[in-house]
Amino acid sequence: MESNPVLLESKSSPINLLNEMQQLRLLGHLCDVTVSVEYQGVRAEFPAHKAVLAATSKFFKEVFLNEKPVDGPRSNVFLNEVQVADFASFLEFVYTARVEVEEDRVQRMLEIAEKLKCLDLSETCFQLKKQMLESVLLELQNFSESQNSEEESATRPSTVPTAVAEREPLDSSVAALGRGASPEGPAAKSKEKM
Repeated sequence: MESNPVLLESKSSPINLLNEMQQLRLLGHLCDVTVSVEYQGVRAEFPAHKAVLAATSKFFKEVFLNEKPVDGPRSNVFLNEVQVADFASFLEFVYTARVEVEEDRVQRMLEIAEKLKCLDLSETCFQLKKQMLESVLLELQNFSESQNSEEESATRPSTVPTAVAEREPLDSSVAALGRGASPEGPAAKSKEKM
């Protein structure tokens, strides 16, 4: 009697695989490529795994699939005009599927993702930029609404000051205006004499 097939699927395996690959990279184990990056005279080298880079970046996939066999187990890739911190963040992202960067670096991370043709990072940066823009727009809308409500309350006529004015006695300048005197008072008369 045959039994029905069942699916054995691990939810933790992809995360465990990424974590293990990251540990191997950080320790320099089984790395078969060194990526050298340079930007404005600052240079650094990063050991990595061709398979991980090729799986996450079409740029690296094209490079590795088109490279000629070399002497030795390790090949080198040189990237200029890429900042060291940005490439380090790129590597962390492709090895862990997450990276923490400052808000002002998100645009640079998007640029490196596009340069290296890393769709996952590009999409992640784009979504984050969209959220940041929506947040700014919401803040502007709230600010605009609060300004409008302040202006409306300032331009609405108030009944309380009118009622108070009716009860208070008129001062001499207001009484003089009522009798036809100039609103400028004595200063206007001295100008007329000149």
